[in-house]
This record gives sequence, structure tokens and C-alpha cells, in this order.
Amino acid sequence: MKRIAVFASGAGSNARKIIEHFKGHEAVTVALIVSNKPTAGVLQIAAEHHIPTLIIEKEQFFRGNAYADELKEAGIDFIVLAGFLWKVPAALIKAFPKQIINIHPALLPNYGGKGMYGNFVHAAVIANNEKESGISIHYVDELYDHGAVIFQATCEVKPGDTPDTLAARIHGLEHQHYSNVIEQLLS
Repeated sequence: MKRIAVFASGAGSNARKIIEHFKGHEAVTVALIVSNKPTAGVLQIAAEHHIPTLIIEKEQFFRGNAYADELKEAGIDFIVLAGFLWKVPAALIKAFPKQIINIHPALLPNYGGKGMYGNFVHAAVIANNEKESGISIHYVDELYDHGAVIFQATCEVKPGDTPDTLAARIHGLEHQHYSNVIEQLLS
């Protein structure tokens, strides 16, 4: 059984989809929810599904062992970032080489990097009159949104789109594809 830790900072809609996808799965389970925010909605989702949680503290994450020991003790095999807003430190990447993935709400390498998350991404895409946007699922390395791309899916940027309307279509792509890509990677 492959044990996933899902890292999330917010409401947890992607985490919920991943949990539901793997509920009762014969080979993969969401074993831990990790958050840097004690009030994050994702923690309530974890409670609903009886999944243990780990609240991480900034100093230990960036200057300590990045919680690698705690993750190993929990038997974690694979880390999925689902709306996790902190940069992953080298210590964690070293402890889980090619075992950490992220989903980004744009077609990398465009619209990635520090500060490019959520509606900031969608606003930039619209401001640059792009005809399409989408999602990128990629391995995590020491740079923001830089690791090798595993999968991309696209959607149209429509005339009159706002960051919120584009975000709704992007969320649809995330929910449609992220769990399936995780499953393929762990098969």
C-alpha cells in the first residue's frame, strides 16, 4: 500500500477530490494531511475522513529537517502538494527524491514562480491576452514551479473572463485530472 501525504494551505477542494478518489483503493491511501495553517479548511476535510493531520511550523520546516523524520515515521511514500503555498525546502526534496508533485494553475513554464498562485496567475494570463490556460502537474525541485512537467491539460481563456471565471474552469481541470495522474504515477 502506497501512503500519500497531501500538503495543503487552504480550503482543500483538491485534497477532498484526492481523498475521495483513493477511498477504498487497493494500492494507494491518503495517510496524512499536512498544513501550515491551523485554521485551514483542509483540516476539517481530514477530520471528516478520519485522516491524521500534521500542522507544520515555519522555523522547523525551513531550518530544521522539514518534517522529513515525521513523514518517514508515518510511513509516507509520496507527497502531493494541493494548494500548499510554501516553497518546499531542499531537506524534504532530498528525503523524498522524485516523490513530491505539485499542481499549478497555468501552463508551465509560463506564469510560474514566486507569487504566482491562485488569482494572481489567472489575472496575469488574462492581462496578457492569452487564448488558453490550463494546469500543469510537475515534480517539485528547489525552485518554484520548476520541476519536470508530468501532465498538462488546457482550457480556453474566453473573452470577458475574470480571474474568478477562469479559476472555475481551472479548478474543474484540477479535479478532473490530479487524482488520475497520481494513480498512474503510483501504479
